[in-house]
Amino acid sequence: MKKPSLFLGLIFLAMLSIAGALLIGSVANADFSLIYQLRLPRVLAAFAVGGLLAMSGCLLQVLTRNPLAESSVLGVSGGASVGALAVLMMGGAGTIWVAGGAWLGAVSVLVLLWLLVGGYATHPSRLLLAGVMVATGCGAITSLMIAFASDLAMPGMIHWLMGDLDSVMSLEVVGALLGIWLSVLLILMKLAPKIHLLQLGTDKALSLGVDVPFIQWMMVLLAALCAAAAVSVAGSIGFVGLLVPHMLRAMVIKRLGPDQTFLLPASGLLGGIFLVLSDMVARTVIAPSQLPVGVITALIGVPSFLFLLARLRQWSSL
Repeated sequence: MKKPSLFLGLIFLAMLSIAGALLIGSVANADFSLIYQLRLPRVLAAFAVGGLLAMSGCLLQVLTRNPLAESSVLGVSGGASVGALAVLMMGGAGTIWVAGGAWLGAVSVLVLLWLLVGGYATHPSRLLLAGVMVATGCGAITSLMIAFASDLAMPGMIHWLMGDLDSVMSLEVVGALLGIWLSVLLILMKLAPKIHLLQLGTDKALSLGVDVPFIQWMMVLLAALCAAAAVSVAGSIGFVGLLVPHMLRAMVIKRLGPDQTFLLPASGLLGGIFLVLSDMVARTVIAPSQLPVGVITALIGVPSFLFLLARLRQWSSL
């Protein structure tokens, strides 16, 4: 999974060089810098971002019982995009500033949704409807910002909107991403049996002792956290949260059924693998130039999703 992405690129690195850098550090300074400052952070970030997007999409598909739901449905991705583009528009640069702007935008959307729905004590459908409207408004603000951006800032803004991992060069940022990914994964492994029971219906889940409101809101908040973390670092990368859960369902649903105790954690792993491989293609297909990884996920996601749709004929129970 990670090794091909480490040694493939504009500069080819032998497996012995990678092993020396990762295990004992006994490689040339140039190779050491290339691995630790460029490729390793990017590979790890791609794995974490892909896993977060896939878990967010899987949670929202189960929560809304809508096979087309993904992280942008709450408007958190849109809010993070507005925050990051505002920093870029004002001339800000660097992962910390852009990520900080994206986090501020995501948190602002969560606060706005809290105010719109009167706190997290109402039915989740109300929050989701408000999220769709907020996402639409964020999209309009994003278009307006690009229209008024300077010629110097506009290329970076458009490139960020395509979804890319070029700015991930800090192991500290990667460590934070992996920490969020692992925390969400562990929480989901604990909640997955109750989420699975929720599929039987609200009344049935209540009769089996499931705290339905708590589980529903945990799903919403975890999906929002995953989306905010991913978008704040990598920009708008689409189709991962939509495609990966359906890929898993197509592979295992005949054997296990719609078992969320498997699908939710597996989404976090397969999503990471999917984005690592997509980023590897983005870096090598037109080398020495690089494509935004969001372009690759879209090119893979559209035909793959249509193929799955043709195979399944009808959506299985979520």
